[in-house]
Amino acid sequence: MNTPIADFVKNYTKSNFSRLHMPGHKGVSLIGCESLDITEIKGADELYSPSGIIRESESNASKLFNTERTVYSAGGSSQSINAMLYLAFLRAEKKYRPFVLAGRNAHKSFIYALAKLDCDVEWIYPQNEHGICRCTVTADVLRKRLKELEHLPFAVYITSPDYLGGIADIAGLSAVCGEYNIPLLVDNAHGAYLAFTEEKNHPILMGADMCCDSAHKTLPVLTGGGYLHIAKGDKYGFSKDAVRATEIFGSTSPSYLILQSLDLCNRYIDEKICEEIKFSRKKCDEIRLVMKEKGISDISDEPLKITADLRGFTPPLGGFSEYFRSCGIEPEYGDGDFAVFMVSPFNHTADFEKLKEAFRSLNFEAKARSEPMILQTAKRVMTVREAVFSQCETVKAENSLGRICASPTVSCPPAVPIAVSGEVINENHIILFKHYKTDNISVVQE
Repeated sequence: MNTPIADFVKNYTKSNFSRLHMPGHKGVSLIGCESLDITEIKGADELYSPSGIIRESESNASKLFNTERTVYSAGGSSQSINAMLYLAFLRAEKKYRPFVLAGRNAHKSFIYALAKLDCDVEWIYPQNEHGICRCTVTADVLRKRLKELEHLPFAVYITSPDYLGGIADIAGLSAVCGEYNIPLLVDNAHGAYLAFTEEKNHPILMGADMCCDSAHKTLPVLTGGGYLHIAKGDKYGFSKDAVRATEIFGSTSPSYLILQSLDLCNRYIDEKICEEIKFSRKKCDEIRLVMKEKGISDISDEPLKITADLRGFTPPLGGFSEYFRSCGIEPEYGDGDFAVFMVSPFNHTADFEKLKEAFRSLNFEAKARSEPMILQTAKRVMTVREAVFSQCETVKAENSLGRICASPTVSCPPAVPIAVSGEVINENHIILFKHYKTDNISVVQE
């Protein structure tokens, strides 16, 4: 597969042109990549008006992912989440205040998108699930929730995979959305590689109308590289405004380093990824066998994400994540309950062996499993936009009871809000703040 963006930049670096254009480093090496860092010079095309090499590269990606249209993002999935909601919002009926129906484990960028668009959200809350990262939404749950609503949402929004590796029944959810003529949007930030597994359970292949991928999370792409995918057929006509949507929420100076990495990733996908994923899956399965011997469950549905359920063990001093760091391993995410490890074909064999040995050497004391940390329904007294754009102040979490959440204060990862902008902070929030070590909260100024 050709790589038009990378080839253009490579040829430009050899051309000996005087760089009397941006950026200011003029290709002089400071960190090593400057010669490849250009801007929209003649022939380089434009991300938000692609008609040349960028459009050609995006078309290559569209063929690989089997989409109607794939648009590049240099602002990660956050930019694409904003764009997805905007595209769906354009078709919303204005007879009543528009809203989206969403799983409650949405990323905080979703909250900020609601604020920018000034639309509301109705939540589907988790059912007896532990923590804030997981919110399993089945077809039956979605159908029941839609029947309960006075008006229909302009979109249904699901996070799949979630931060713990849970994969939703996208095909089932898509069927329900089809019954109501509502587009299904999926935050697939963690699952770009799923299009190339044996199961091919990428959301866009399973019935989602739009989804975003953070290419950099699971593919060999620089941080910030992502995709906005629109499904084959495009029954809602999202494609015609897709580029405009990403432009509204993106920088006017997108990184050509990121664009080159997305371009080169197309060739990797075309030539190598399927076989290399199979090899990495085998290595992950070997680790899961070691975990099983130690009585530790992997609760991830993803083949290349391992989520160790450590709720039955007493954490060591410093926590589970510090234990793995002492073994020379940096986990993707960890709290008092779970340790998450994200794998890609670019991990070395030594990485897999190191993780196996870390699990073999675990010597944590068993304990009774704690009661599930369940996120409960909260009272909303302001719109998301009103709260986000209000005058706010920061208070200690333990002193925030009864205050109105201004911004979704939560660490990244996992960036799943405990309290959402406009909600009154209740006792359940306080318990979860403490559990997730959230010390300070942004609240509306009184």
